[in-house]
Amino acid sequence: MIYRSVLTLGIVMITGQTSHYLHVPKLWNLGREGGSLLAFLMLPGFAFTWWARIHLGRLWSGSVTRKEGHRIVDTGPYAIVRHPIYTGLIWAVVMSAVAVGTILSVLGIGMMILGFWLKARLEERFLVEELGPQPNNDYCRRVPMLWPLGLGARGYVDR
Repeated sequence: MIYRSVLTLGIVMITGQTSHYLHVPKLWNLGREGGSLLAFLMLPGFAFTWWARIHLGRLWSGSVTRKEGHRIVDTGPYAIVRHPIYTGLIWAVVMSAVAVGTILSVLGIGMMILGFWLKARLEERFLVEELGPQPNNDYCRRVPMLWPLGLGARGYVDR
């Protein structure tokens, strides 16, 4: 699938070894202390992701598939953003890419966000097909897609 290819490319771009192998110069060097701080700052992203995964319970799946009792979950972290697992991972990826500090790692952030956005759209289309447009559209109007505080895409265009 396209989103998997985009996510994989983003991961490869963010990896410090890729920049080293391709001799991509650093834009900045944060040193050991800066790298440690960014590693620490990854933890809230992973914690948000974990909270979302636990909150979703048996409705979670690594692939887009219908589960028994499938419904829109709009409580816990899902009341903050529609795709909190991706939001937490994006936060952690940004911290990691900043620690690497190359133009390639910065571009990798964009690829990762695009990949998660593509998968989120796929999941939302799936929910509309399985549950009908009304529950999903109501939820989409209330809750941003990937970023809290109203900075994410709201609404859903059924195509």
